[in-house]
Amino acid sequence: MKKLLLLLGLLSVITVTGKNAHSADTAPEFMKGKFKDDYGIKYEVSDTLWVQLPKTKFHIIKWNNEEQYLLARNDNANPGEGGLYTKIDYMQFSNMSPWKWGYCLTAYEAKTQTLAESMAKPDRSRPKTGCNGFPFSRMKPNN
Repeated sequence: MKKLLLLLGLLSVITVTGKNAHSADTAPEFMKGKFKDDYGIKYEVSDTLWVQLPKTKFHIIKWNNEEQYLLARNDNANPGEGGLYTKIDYMQFSNMSPWKWGYCLTAYEAKTQTLAESMAKPDRSRPKTGCNGFPFSRMKPNN
């Protein structure tokens, strides 16, 4: 019985550790690819890079899929806020076709990663005003 409990405990640790590692390294599948927002701006999102075309890039440092945000360092060549840090909160939509998900720039000019991550959380229960009084930008596939 002791061996069985020990084995179950080890399996739990492996499962939790694997989940947390995956959560911190990769984007949710629904966010990967090419998209267009409700303002007509085009994007490309991968595990490591968020590109707002034509010239704005965010180098992704961390995905927190449990709390639905990512942290990124702004590319030095960006038109504004180069080299600073950004926190992008996101949420998946249901019954809002063709809009699949939305995002909120909670921070975009933080001097450190820690400051960006400490910014207040958006109100996902109110996607029309929950992004600091503004709507989440809605995203649809752009193939």
